[in-house]
Amino acid sequence: MDLSKIPIFVLCGGMGTRLREETEFRPKPMVTIGKHPILWHILQSYSRFGFKKFVLCLGYKSEMIKSYFYNFFSLNSDCTINLMNNKTIIHESIDPIDWEITMAYTGEKSMTGSRIAQAAKKYIGESEHFGVTYGDGLTDVNLADEFHFHLGHRKIGTILGVNPPSRFGELEVEGNQVVSFREKPDFEDEWINGGYFFFRKEFLSYLSEEESCVLEKAPLFNLAKDGQLMVYKHRGFWACMDTQRDRDALVKMVEEGNTPWLTKK
Repeated sequence: MDLSKIPIFVLCGGMGTRLREETEFRPKPMVTIGKHPILWHILQSYSRFGFKKFVLCLGYKSEMIKSYFYNFFSLNSDCTINLMNNKTIIHESIDPIDWEITMAYTGEKSMTGSRIAQAAKKYIGESEHFGVTYGDGLTDVNLADEFHFHLGHRKIGTILGVNPPSRFGELEVEGNQVVSFREKPDFEDEWINGGYFFFRKEFLSYLSEEESCVLEKAPLFNLAKDGQLMVYKHRGFWACMDTQRDRDALVKMVEEGNTPWLTKK
């Protein structure tokens, strides 16, 4: 299967209130890690495995993400501007990119499930599968391997399971099948929601375009209850930029040249 044709929906619309030092002025996916926003790092981590088609689900300060991609080549390349006639010559790109970016406005207040439902209704096209991720998480997982695992088990959904020393969405797992999903539970278990998903098109029936539809609540809960959610277990690098401390740690990694999410194994 041609991975470049699989649409990846990236949740870019939230307000990122726990990173308020940065998100007061820009949407969370545009917070920089080194010289690039974290969104650039996320898309690069997909594209190194062959995924090239991205649908950005926009909301809060959407104009900043649109402006970034409208001006992507001038921001990431050498250029010459003639101020007499306003003509711009883009020279060889410093970071050659062959992505297809669709920017879909999905509302200021929409929850995660609603954003996916809205954007997929218009932009999933003929694809029988699609990916989903958040605009604030990085991992060195082989995403092509996760996708082929997804194809192989023939269930509707696949979730990346990671096990760092913190709690997010918790998975109750039997073998490779998710039997229960709970977002931010009050107790610890081994595997948590790593935020990199693949779904068959049928998953859209679990979602709603209503603003209140939260991916991590009824849709994933019901998918697990129906025996249709599998876990791809990953014990390697994973990080979520949830706070300023998280961002500082990632910036330090980039400054030290330690970027496992950009290195194809």
